[in-house]
Amino acid sequence: MRIFAIGRNYVEHIQELNNERPDEPVIFTKPDTALLRNNEPFYYPDFSNDIHHEVELVLRICKEGKNIQEKFANRYYDSIGIGIDFTARDLQNKAKEKGLPWDIAKGFNGSAPISDKFIPVSSFKNVSDVNFRLTVDGQLKQQGNTGLMIFSFDYIVSYLSKFFTLRTGDLIFTGTPKGVGPVKPGNVLAAFIEDEKLLEFEVK
Repeated sequence: MRIFAIGRNYVEHIQELNNERPDEPVIFTKPDTALLRNNEPFYYPDFSNDIHHEVELVLRICKEGKNIQEKFANRYYDSIGIGIDFTARDLQNKAKEKGLPWDIAKGFNGSAPISDKFIPVSSFKNVSDVNFRLTVDGQLKQQGNTGLMIFSFDYIVSYLSKFFTLRTGDLIFTGTPKGVGPVKPGNVLAAFIEDEKLLEFEVK
């Protein structure tokens, strides 16, 4: 099982970080050691002073495929969950300034809390109109809708499959909307798809 992630997939998030709008999806990966399940707490690491939350919808791949045509991509994912792409923003900015990779800023242990429940795609009237949001200590911090994505689920799956053989169980974090920001010990984060709370955990 691998974890793929898409950067810069919501225009207003691109603007808030003063990044350029990409012509193709920005791809990075996380190791499986980044996963945090069962609403377990996230322990703030000692190597960063600026960990940011980035809430994202997560696709689960249901069958193997490569070089998938976009019109057939919907056959390769069967459910949608929600997760947090924790980012050590200070480490990321330092690496960017030097033109270096920023794997450690995205892939550190516990940097990908994820919901245990994934909702079947068949439960949604339209996967291009799915609402999701994140609260911190009960306060709304991020909200998004898949209709605002630059690259759709199907395009993402098709694009990734040009370079990587997608396998059953692989996860794809599909990008974060605006409102990313720092977390601190004591915060309680809760993530929702539509009105269903699927993820809730504490920062320690």
